[in-house]
Amino acid sequence: MAEDQNHPQIFEVNNGSMKLLVSNYGCTITSLFVPDQNGNLSDVVLGFDTLDPYLNRVAPYFGCIVGRVANRIKEGKFTLNGTDYTLPINNGPNSLHGGLKGFDKVVWEVVEHKQGDTPSITFKYRALDGEEGYPGDLSVTATYTLTSKTTLRLDMEAVPENKPTPVSLAQHTYWNLAGHNSGTILDHSAQIFAKHFTPVDETQIPTGEIKPVEGTPFDFTSEKKIGTSIHEVGIGYDHNFVLDCGEEKSGLKHAVKLKDPSSSRVLNLWTNAPGIQFYTANYVNGIVGKGGSVYGKHGAVCLETQGFPNAINQANFPSIVVQPGDKYQHTMVYEFSVE
Repeated sequence: MAEDQNHPQIFEVNNGSMKLLVSNYGCTITSLFVPDQNGNLSDVVLGFDTLDPYLNRVAPYFGCIVGRVANRIKEGKFTLNGTDYTLPINNGPNSLHGGLKGFDKVVWEVVEHKQGDTPSITFKYRALDGEEGYPGDLSVTATYTLTSKTTLRLDMEAVPENKPTPVSLAQHTYWNLAGHNSGTILDHSAQIFAKHFTPVDETQIPTGEIKPVEGTPFDFTSEKKIGTSIHEVGIGYDHNFVLDCGEEKSGLKHAVKLKDPSSSRVLNLWTNAPGIQFYTANYVNGIVGKGGSVYGKHGAVCLETQGFPNAINQANFPSIVVQPGDKYQHTMVYEFSVE
Protein backbone atom coordinates (compact mmCIF):
# COMPACT_ATOMS: atom_id res chain seq x y z
CA MET A 1 0.00 0.00 0.00
CA ALA A 2 1.13 3.49 -0.84
CA GLU A 3 -0.05 5.05 2.40
CA ASP A 4 2.50 5.93 5.07
CA GLN A 5 1.82 3.15 7.56
CA ASN A 6 3.01 5.07 10.62
CA HIS A 7 0.86 8.08 9.93
CA PRO A 8 -2.54 8.12 11.69
CA GLN A 9 -5.25 8.30 9.06
CA ILE A 10 -8.83 7.30 8.28
CA PHE A 11 -9.74 4.54 5.83
CA GLU A 12 -13.08 3.83 4.17
CA VAL A 13 -14.77 0.43 3.88
CA ASN A 14 -17.90 0.70 1.76
CA ASN A 15 -20.24 -1.92 0.26
CA GLY A 16 -22.79 0.48 -1.26
CA SER A 17 -25.35 0.17 1.54
CA MET A 18 -23.14 0.75 4.58
CA LYS A 19 -20.05 2.89 4.99
CA LEU A 20 -17.42 2.40 7.69
CA LEU A 21 -14.70 4.94 8.46
CA VAL A 22 -11.94 3.49 10.59
CA SER A 23 -8.50 4.70 11.63
CA ASN A 24 -5.21 2.87 12.06
CA TYR A 25 -4.89 4.89 15.28
CA GLY A 26 -6.39 2.58 17.89
CA CYS A 27 -8.36 0.60 15.23
CA THR A 28 -10.92 3.33 15.82
CA ILE A 29 -14.35 3.39 14.16
CA THR A 30 -14.91 7.11 13.55
CA SER A 31 -18.16 6.75 11.58
CA LEU A 32 -20.59 4.03 10.55
CA PHE A 33 -23.41 4.97 8.20
CA VAL A 34 -26.44 2.66 8.40
CA PRO A 35 -29.84 2.89 6.63
CA ASP A 36 -33.12 3.50 8.51
CA GLN A 37 -36.61 2.25 7.56
CA ASN A 38 -36.70 4.67 4.58
CA GLY A 39 -33.19 3.81 3.41
CA ASN A 40 -31.77 7.06 4.77
CA LEU A 41 -28.21 6.75 6.01
CA SER A 42 -27.22 8.06 9.42
CA ASP A 43 -23.91 7.94 11.21
CA VAL A 44 -24.71 5.89 14.33
CA VAL A 45 -21.44 6.25 16.29
CA LEU A 46 -20.13 9.12 18.39
CA GLY A 47 -16.83 10.57 17.28
CA PHE A 48 -14.94 13.42 15.64
CA ASP A 49 -14.51 14.69 12.08
CA THR A 50 -10.70 14.66 12.26
CA LEU A 51 -8.13 12.56 14.10
CA ASP A 52 -6.79 15.46 16.19
CA PRO A 53 -9.23 15.03 19.11
CA TYR A 54 -8.42 11.30 19.24
CA LEU A 55 -4.68 12.00 19.17
CA ASN A 56 -5.11 14.70 21.82
CA ARG A 57 -7.06 12.24 23.98
CA VAL A 58 -10.26 14.23 24.06
CA ALA A 59 -12.27 11.08 23.30
CA PRO A 60 -13.29 8.83 26.20
CA TYR A 61 -12.38 5.68 24.22
CA PHE A 62 -14.71 6.59 21.32
CA GLY A 63 -14.73 3.78 18.75
CA CYS A 64 -11.42 2.17 19.58
CA ILE A 65 -10.16 -1.30 20.44
CA VAL A 66 -8.92 -1.42 24.02
CA GLY A 67 -6.27 -3.81 25.36
CA ARG A 68 -4.10 -5.60 26.32
CA VAL A 69 -6.79 -6.06 28.96
CA ALA A 70 -10.11 -4.23 28.66
CA ASN A 71 -11.92 -2.87 31.70
CA ARG A 72 -10.55 -2.61 35.23
CA ILE A 73 -7.83 -4.51 37.07
CA LYS A 74 -7.97 -4.00 40.81
CA GLU A 75 -5.21 -1.68 42.06
CA GLY A 76 -3.31 -2.40 38.83
CA LYS A 77 -1.88 -5.59 40.27
CA PHE A 78 -1.91 -9.29 39.45
CA THR A 79 0.23 -12.36 39.96
CA LEU A 80 0.84 -14.89 37.19
CA ASN A 81 2.93 -18.05 37.62
CA GLY A 82 4.47 -16.67 40.81
CA THR A 83 5.50 -13.33 39.31
CA ASP A 84 3.93 -10.09 40.50
CA TYR A 85 3.01 -7.49 37.89
CA THR A 86 2.22 -3.82 38.44
CA LEU A 87 0.25 -1.77 35.93
CA PRO A 88 -0.30 1.98 35.57
CA ILE A 89 -3.15 3.34 37.72
CA ASN A 90 -5.42 5.46 35.51
CA ASN A 91 -8.94 5.05 36.88
CA GLY A 92 -9.35 5.86 40.57
CA PRO A 93 -7.21 3.24 42.37
CA ASN A 94 -7.38 0.84 39.40
CA SER A 95 -5.87 0.19 35.98
CA LEU A 96 -8.29 0.62 33.06
CA HIS A 97 -8.26 -0.47 29.40
CA GLY A 98 -4.61 -1.46 29.13
CA GLY A 99 -3.04 1.49 30.91
CA LEU A 100 -1.82 4.97 30.02
CA LYS A 101 -1.00 4.03 26.43
CA GLY A 102 -3.13 1.02 25.64
CA PHE A 103 -3.90 -0.42 22.20
CA ASP A 104 -6.31 2.49 21.61
CA LYS A 105 -3.46 5.03 21.64
CA VAL A 106 -1.02 3.42 19.21
CA VAL A 107 -0.80 3.34 15.41
CA TRP A 108 -1.52 -0.13 14.06
CA GLU A 109 -0.09 -1.39 10.78
CA VAL A 110 -2.52 -1.78 7.88
CA VAL A 111 -1.81 -5.24 6.49
CA GLU A 112 -4.73 -5.50 4.06
CA HIS A 113 -7.43 -3.21 2.66
CA LYS A 114 -9.84 -5.02 0.32
CA GLN A 115 -12.63 -3.60 -1.82
CA GLY A 116 -15.43 -5.59 -3.46
CA ASP A 117 -18.64 -7.25 -2.25
CA THR A 118 -17.28 -8.04 1.21
CA PRO A 119 -14.78 -5.22 1.72
CA SER A 120 -12.49 -5.37 4.73
CA ILE A 121 -9.49 -3.86 6.46
CA THR A 122 -6.97 -5.65 8.66
CA PHE A 123 -4.78 -3.99 11.28
CA LYS A 124 -1.85 -5.46 13.16
CA TYR A 125 -0.02 -4.40 16.32
CA ARG A 126 2.82 -6.03 18.20
CA ALA A 127 2.89 -5.22 21.91
CA LEU A 128 6.26 -5.72 23.57
CA ASP A 129 7.16 -7.51 26.79
CA GLY A 130 6.73 -5.05 29.67
CA GLU A 131 4.61 -2.63 27.68
CA GLU A 132 2.25 -0.93 30.18
CA GLY A 133 3.47 -3.51 32.71
CA TYR A 134 2.17 -6.61 30.90
CA PRO A 135 4.27 -9.76 30.38
CA GLY A 136 5.47 -11.06 27.02
CA ASP A 137 5.45 -10.01 23.39
CA LEU A 138 1.97 -10.21 21.89
CA SER A 139 0.99 -10.06 18.20
CA VAL A 140 -2.52 -8.74 17.68
CA THR A 141 -4.66 -8.48 14.54
CA ALA A 142 -8.09 -6.96 14.03
CA THR A 143 -10.17 -7.26 10.85
CA TYR A 144 -13.31 -5.26 10.11
CA THR A 145 -15.42 -6.77 7.32
CA LEU A 146 -18.75 -5.76 5.80
CA THR A 147 -20.02 -9.32 5.37
CA SER A 148 -23.46 -8.42 3.98
CA LYS A 149 -25.44 -5.32 3.05
CA THR A 150 -25.99 -4.35 6.68
CA THR A 151 -23.63 -6.53 8.71
CA LEU A 152 -20.27 -5.56 10.18
CA ARG A 153 -17.97 -8.26 11.52
CA LEU A 154 -14.92 -7.76 13.71
CA ASP A 155 -12.39 -10.56 14.22
CA MET A 156 -9.69 -10.00 16.84
CA GLU A 157 -6.79 -12.38 17.42
CA ALA A 158 -3.80 -12.26 19.73
CA VAL A 159 -0.86 -14.63 19.94
CA PRO A 160 1.54 -14.56 22.92
CA GLU A 161 5.05 -15.14 21.62
CA ASN A 162 7.04 -16.03 24.71
CA LYS A 163 5.16 -15.69 28.02
CA PRO A 164 1.68 -16.45 29.32
CA THR A 165 -0.27 -13.20 29.53
CA PRO A 166 -3.75 -11.93 30.26
CA VAL A 167 -5.55 -10.85 27.08
CA SER A 168 -9.04 -9.38 26.86
CA LEU A 169 -9.78 -7.02 23.99
CA ALA A 170 -12.94 -4.97 23.62
CA GLN A 171 -14.45 -2.77 20.92
CA HIS A 172 -15.47 0.49 22.58
CA THR A 173 -17.80 2.19 20.08
CA TYR A 174 -20.46 4.51 21.50
CA TRP A 175 -23.68 3.66 19.65
CA ASN A 176 -26.75 5.80 19.06
CA LEU A 177 -29.01 4.13 16.51
CA ALA A 178 -31.01 7.33 15.96
CA GLY A 179 -27.82 9.03 14.78
CA HIS A 180 -24.76 10.20 16.68
CA ASN A 181 -26.20 13.69 17.23
CA SER A 182 -29.72 12.77 18.35
CA GLY A 183 -29.61 13.12 22.12
CA THR A 184 -29.89 10.36 24.72
CA ILE A 185 -30.39 6.64 24.25
CA LEU A 186 -32.83 6.39 27.17
CA ASP A 187 -35.65 5.62 24.70
CA HIS A 188 -33.66 2.87 22.99
CA SER A 189 -34.79 -0.55 24.11
CA ALA A 190 -32.28 -3.25 24.95
CA GLN A 191 -32.50 -6.97 25.38
CA ILE A 192 -29.34 -8.45 26.93
CA PHE A 193 -29.08 -12.22 26.83
CA ALA A 194 -27.81 -12.49 30.38
CA LYS A 195 -29.46 -14.02 33.43
CA HIS A 196 -26.57 -12.89 35.66
CA PHE A 197 -24.32 -9.90 36.17
CA THR A 198 -21.25 -9.13 38.25
CA PRO A 199 -21.96 -6.54 40.99
CA VAL A 200 -19.21 -4.00 41.68
CA ASP A 201 -17.73 -2.15 44.64
CA GLU A 202 -17.49 1.64 44.92
CA THR A 203 -14.44 1.71 42.59
CA GLN A 204 -16.25 -0.31 39.88
CA ILE A 205 -14.35 -3.53 40.60
CA PRO A 206 -16.50 -6.71 40.63
CA THR A 207 -17.00 -8.14 44.12
CA GLY A 208 -16.58 -11.65 42.70
CA GLU A 209 -20.25 -12.44 43.07
CA ILE A 210 -22.23 -13.67 40.06
CA LYS A 211 -25.74 -12.49 40.77
CA PRO A 212 -29.10 -13.17 39.06
CA VAL A 213 -30.53 -10.13 37.25
CA GLU A 214 -34.07 -11.15 38.14
CA GLY A 215 -35.80 -8.58 40.32
CA THR A 216 -33.03 -6.00 39.79
CA PRO A 217 -32.63 -2.97 37.48
CA PHE A 218 -30.16 -5.16 35.55
CA ASP A 219 -32.90 -7.41 34.18
CA PHE A 220 -32.90 -6.95 30.39
CA THR A 221 -33.82 -10.57 29.65
CA SER A 222 -36.82 -9.22 27.77
CA GLU A 223 -36.77 -6.01 25.74
CA LYS A 224 -36.99 -2.90 27.89
CA LYS A 225 -36.22 0.79 27.58
CA ILE A 226 -32.75 1.65 28.83
CA GLY A 227 -34.26 4.60 30.71
CA THR A 228 -36.82 2.51 32.59
CA SER A 229 -34.75 1.77 35.70
CA ILE A 230 -31.49 3.59 35.00
CA HIS A 231 -32.15 5.96 37.93
CA GLU A 232 -31.86 2.95 40.25
CA VAL A 233 -28.20 2.32 39.37
CA GLY A 234 -26.58 5.61 40.33
CA ILE A 235 -25.34 7.60 37.34
CA GLY A 236 -26.13 4.81 34.89
CA TYR A 237 -25.14 1.36 33.73
CA ASP A 238 -21.46 0.44 33.65
CA HIS A 239 -21.64 -3.26 34.45
CA ASN A 240 -20.58 -6.64 33.12
CA PHE A 241 -23.37 -9.02 32.15
CA VAL A 242 -22.82 -12.79 31.92
CA LEU A 243 -23.84 -13.96 28.43
CA ASP A 244 -25.56 -17.19 29.43
CA CYS A 245 -28.95 -17.38 27.71
CA GLY A 246 -28.68 -16.26 24.10
CA GLU A 247 -29.22 -18.55 21.14
CA GLU A 248 -26.12 -19.54 19.17
CA LYS A 249 -25.27 -19.46 15.50
CA SER A 250 -21.95 -20.21 13.81
CA GLY A 251 -20.27 -20.50 17.19
CA LEU A 252 -21.41 -17.06 18.35
CA LYS A 253 -23.88 -16.21 21.09
CA HIS A 254 -26.61 -13.62 20.80
CA ALA A 255 -25.40 -10.92 23.19
CA VAL A 256 -27.77 -8.02 22.82
CA LYS A 257 -30.58 -6.58 20.72
CA LEU A 258 -30.67 -2.79 20.66
CA LYS A 259 -33.56 -0.91 19.08
CA ASP A 260 -34.27 2.76 18.41
CA PRO A 261 -37.99 3.60 18.07
CA SER A 262 -37.46 6.83 16.11
CA SER A 263 -35.54 5.37 13.15
CA SER A 264 -36.70 1.74 13.63
CA ARG A 265 -33.02 0.74 13.46
CA VAL A 266 -32.13 -2.47 15.23
CA LEU A 267 -28.70 -3.80 16.12
CA ASN A 268 -28.27 -7.47 16.98
CA LEU A 269 -24.82 -8.24 18.35
CA TRP A 270 -23.32 -11.74 18.36
CA THR A 271 -20.07 -12.74 20.05
CA ASN A 272 -17.98 -15.58 21.43
CA ALA A 273 -16.93 -13.57 24.51
CA PRO A 274 -18.23 -14.61 27.96
CA GLY A 275 -19.40 -11.16 29.05
CA ILE A 276 -20.55 -7.76 27.87
CA GLN A 277 -19.88 -4.45 29.58
CA PHE A 278 -23.06 -2.44 29.12
CA TYR A 279 -22.14 1.22 29.51
CA THR A 280 -24.49 4.18 29.08
CA ALA A 281 -21.95 6.98 28.50
CA ASN A 282 -22.33 8.19 32.09
CA TYR A 283 -19.19 10.33 32.01
CA VAL A 284 -19.75 11.98 28.62
CA ASN A 285 -20.39 15.64 29.28
CA GLY A 286 -20.42 18.41 26.68
CA ILE A 287 -17.94 16.84 24.26
CA VAL A 288 -18.04 18.63 20.89
CA GLY A 289 -18.08 15.97 18.20
CA LYS A 290 -18.82 15.55 14.49
CA GLY A 291 -20.38 18.54 12.76
CA GLY A 292 -20.26 20.53 16.00
CA SER A 293 -22.70 18.17 17.73
CA VAL A 294 -22.48 18.28 21.51
CA TYR A 295 -22.50 14.86 23.14
CA GLY A 296 -23.89 14.59 26.65
CA LYS A 297 -24.51 12.08 29.42
CA HIS A 298 -26.39 8.97 28.22
CA GLY A 299 -25.92 10.14 24.62
CA ALA A 300 -24.88 6.64 23.56
CA VAL A 301 -24.45 3.08 24.72
CA CYS A 302 -21.30 0.93 24.59
CA LEU A 303 -21.67 -2.82 24.01
CA GLU A 304 -18.23 -4.10 24.98
CA THR A 305 -18.07 -7.88 24.72
CA GLN A 306 -15.04 -9.12 26.65
CA GLY A 307 -13.70 -11.24 29.48
CA PHE A 308 -15.07 -10.30 32.89
CA PRO A 309 -13.52 -7.23 34.56
CA ASN A 310 -10.62 -8.02 36.93
CA ALA A 311 -10.82 -11.68 35.86
CA ILE A 312 -7.04 -12.02 36.32
CA ASN A 313 -7.59 -11.59 40.08
CA GLN A 314 -10.86 -13.49 40.39
CA ALA A 315 -10.48 -17.28 40.31
CA ASN A 316 -14.20 -17.95 39.80
CA PHE A 317 -14.36 -15.82 36.61
CA PRO A 318 -13.49 -17.34 33.20
CA SER A 319 -9.72 -17.14 32.77
CA ILE A 320 -8.28 -14.51 30.41
CA VAL A 321 -4.74 -15.97 30.50
CA VAL A 322 -3.42 -17.05 27.10
CA GLN A 323 -0.41 -19.36 26.81
CA PRO A 324 2.32 -19.15 24.15
CA GLY A 325 1.30 -21.53 21.38
CA ASP A 326 -2.37 -20.75 22.01
CA LYS A 327 -4.40 -18.04 20.31
CA TYR A 328 -6.90 -15.55 21.73
CA GLN A 329 -9.85 -15.23 19.34
CA HIS A 330 -12.71 -12.78 19.79
CA THR A 331 -15.41 -12.21 17.18
CA MET A 332 -18.24 -9.69 17.14
CA VAL A 333 -20.97 -9.57 14.50
CA TYR A 334 -23.12 -6.43 14.31
CA GLU A 335 -26.31 -7.13 12.36
CA PHE A 336 -28.30 -4.02 11.51
CA SER A 337 -31.92 -4.14 10.40
CA VAL A 338 -35.21 -2.25 10.74
CA GLU A 339 -38.40 -3.39 12.40
